[in-house]
Amino acid sequence: MQLLPLMNITVQVEEAVSAGKTPVGEVRLIRFASGTFEGDGLRGRLLPGGTDWQQVRADGVLEIRAHYLLQTDLGETIEVMSEGLRDASPDVLARIALDETVDPAEYYFRTHIRLRTASERIAHLNRLLAVSFGSRQARSVHLRVFAVP
Repeated sequence: MQLLPLMNITVQVEEAVSAGKTPVGEVRLIRFASGTFEGDGLRGRLLPGGTDWQQVRADGVLEIRAHYLLQTDLGETIEVMSEGLRDASPDVLARIALDETVDPAEYYFRTHIRLRTASERIAHLNRLLAVSFGSRQARSVHLRVFAVP
C-alpha cells in the first residue's frame, strides 16, 4: 500500500500551558495561533481556536490530541481531529526548544487524522483516513499529511 500525498499543514503555536503532573503524566495545552495548508487542490488557513491537548507520559513520550479547523480559500471549512505520538531524546527536545532546525529523522512524530467537511466539492475528505509525519520547531509544527488508500 502506498500513501497518497494529501496536504501540508503549518501551524504557529503559542507557549504550552501546563496543568501539572497528574497520575498519568503532565497534561499540557497548546493553543494554535495561526497557520496555513496546501495540497490536493486545497489551499487556505487555519482558523482561530485550535488546540492540542498533550500528555507527557512517564517514559517521556508525548501523546497528542489536536482539534482544529481549516478554511479553504473558497471559504470551505474542514474539521481536523488528529491523535498521535512524539518521541524524542532529551538532546533533540533541547535543540527544538532552542529553535534549531532538527532533522525529523532524529525523532518520531506521527498522527492519524480524520477530516470532516460540509462542502460537497471536497466531501471525499469525509470518507478517508489520513496519517501525518510531523516536525517541530520552537513555535511551529509542520505536518505532511497522506491519505490512506
